[in-house]
Amino acid sequence: MAHANLSALCRPNLRIAVIGGGVVGLAVAAQLAQRGAQVLVFERNSTLGSETSARNSGVVHAGLYYPTGSAKARLCVQGRDHLAHLIASGKVAGRMVGKLIVAVDDAQLPALQALSAQAQANGTQPLMLLDSAELHARAPQVRGVAALWSAGTGIVDPHSLVQWYRRVAEHGGAELLLRHRVVAVLRAAHGWQLSVEQPDSSMTVLDCDAVVNAAGLLADRVARLACSHPALPVHHFVKGNYFELQGPAPADCLVYPLPMPHLLGLGTHLTLDLAGQARLGPDTALAESDHDYRVDPGLGAQFLAAASSFLCGLQADQLRPAFAGIRPKLATDHAADFYIAEESASGASGWVNLLGIESPGLTASWAIGEEVATILSIN
Repeated sequence: MAHANLSALCRPNLRIAVIGGGVVGLAVAAQLAQRGAQVLVFERNSTLGSETSARNSGVVHAGLYYPTGSAKARLCVQGRDHLAHLIASGKVAGRMVGKLIVAVDDAQLPALQALSAQAQANGTQPLMLLDSAELHARAPQVRGVAALWSAGTGIVDPHSLVQWYRRVAEHGGAELLLRHRVVAVLRAAHGWQLSVEQPDSSMTVLDCDAVVNAAGLLADRVARLACSHPALPVHHFVKGNYFELQGPAPADCLVYPLPMPHLLGLGTHLTLDLAGQARLGPDTALAESDHDYRVDPGLGAQFLAAASSFLCGLQADQLRPAFAGIRPKLATDHAADFYIAEESASGASGWVNLLGIESPGLTASWAIGEEVATILSIN
């Protein structure tokens, strides 16, 4: 993708700037461009979708876990349906492999029943409760007394999804600029004035009618360029490490334990990529920075212990460090919802913040784009 000269793109009909070229920012850009808006996307990195968008499990979530009526529950279910359609039509690389959520002993059965009820309230379909015999028949190497089977869960290649959003956005006329960093903003008479650092370190100024802050890990900092109200959330960086599992995958589907208390994480689970490579992860730990991607090989014993609670026959020499990702959480002591809001109440009308867009953000991305279009009345 060529680096355009930003000053040449400052035309009178440019309306909306999207800060961030990850999967959510591109989904927003695609939605707005499809509706006829003039869209310019600023991405500070040299490639699209290279941070949180690329460093995750690639799971197409079905919307089981989140409180009914929350933005996460609603947007996850909506986004999953669209993503499943893209996979079925061959537009995006993925496969609906299904997921088992396992109760490892009788004491976990009430929690499994509660999760099933929560998922049904969220509109998650199809779902099936399996007893121990049915679980063993479905996945002989999975250890448990019962499981919830979600056939509507899948896996997607995040890069393929990023590129599909890029094509849709560019087809609608959106301009995507790499290595362009928004460093300052001013409220203008009819919108916003952005100061942008270009790849050669020169600065230029752009006027636009509205701004969508989809800056991922650093979105809370970008928000404070325009907004000063004290209730604006702050990101807490939470790191998730992954280990590859050498040899044949122990199951042909995803396998999860019951989620952690307060949904701070979904627990170390078994995932697959489209080549059939099995991985364990992620764990949950506070990150030292927004680019703390080193995987400590010494964590292998911890991963082995966690996965052995629901998988049979794992050996320590099967685990290899893979990669790590960082999630922008809005809280570390409770489950926080997505923060998606136009900041008009604090005098920042036309500025939309997307904060705390962690899992299921990839699955919900298209629906988040629709939400932003509605907020900005771009029909």
